Amino acid sequence: MRDRRVVFDFEITFANGGGVQGQDFRLDIEEEGISDLELADYIVEDLRLLMVSKVEILNKRYIQDPHKRTRPPSSEGPGLVDLSHPIRDGMITYPGLPGPTIGTHLSRAESRSHYAQGTEFHIGSVEMVANTGSYIDTPFHRYPDGHDIASLPLNRIVAVSGVVVDATEPIIGPDTFDDTETWGSAVLIRTGWDVHFGQDDYVGEHPHLTEAAAQRLIDGGAVLVGIDSANIDDTNGSERPVHSLLLAKQIPIVEHLTRLDQLPTTPFYFYAIPPPIVGVGTFPIRAIARWS
Repeated sequence: MRDRRVVFDFEITFANGGGVQGQDFRLDIEEEGISDLELADYIVEDLRLLMVSKVEILNKRYIQDPHKRTRPPSSEGPGLVDLSHPIRDGMITYPGLPGPTIGTHLSRAESRSHYAQGTEFHIGSVEMVANTGSYIDTPFHRYPDGHDIASLPLNRIVAVSGVVVDATEPIIGPDTFDDTETWGSAVLIRTGWDVHFGQDDYVGEHPHLTEAAAQRLIDGGAVLVGIDSANIDDTNGSERPVHSLLLAKQIPIVEHLTRLDQLPTTPFYFYAIPPPIVGVGTFPIRAIARWS
């Protein structure tokens, strides 16, 4: 079977004015179904663009054509990969929760009257719910007497030894971790569901852990659990046993990860750092994996 590629046009608008367009942009993919949001993220990252306010994907289609790039990063040699979804104005992370409003508190034009000639600044404003993008849950998210984001122990979120576990079934039971040493590790569960992020089918039939799987991770000494799915729990009912068990044991949860397919087979370190906000149990993070 020949390799597959997605072909599309794009229009990018910048927050400080202007824009850029592209026609017949081609991207190597493994299978059809890549979302417009993923393509937008790829374009912004690949072109190293800043101050992007809007990305429109147009005329998307799939072709069979040999891949032109070697997929980064390689599992050989040093590496660094961002496992977070970028946060954009109006982006919906979880249906039913509002998207963020990203705007301007002080524009560059308005700032010029405060500074010397040729000196200007932009001060942005962001209004959003804490459960936006790739985020971390602390015990306070579930329990009123649990510690909050500001009290997260750094040894749970900085340079934690990471292991990645492939989950091939939507209901992830304890046997998924039978061949994995989880003691003292950030356990990242790779389901591939992140391809649905931003789509209508992202929540509902998403892969999730069972209560027994959560207990297995607790017994196995995991210090953090992450997943590239919409929720670590089954959301078809009203109970949340996985959140309840893990957070009761002070084990933070990271949801909505992405690009776990780029993690190496060799050991890596995981970082999941939010700002130290007092009185909040959940907040977006920049999730990063590093290896040497």
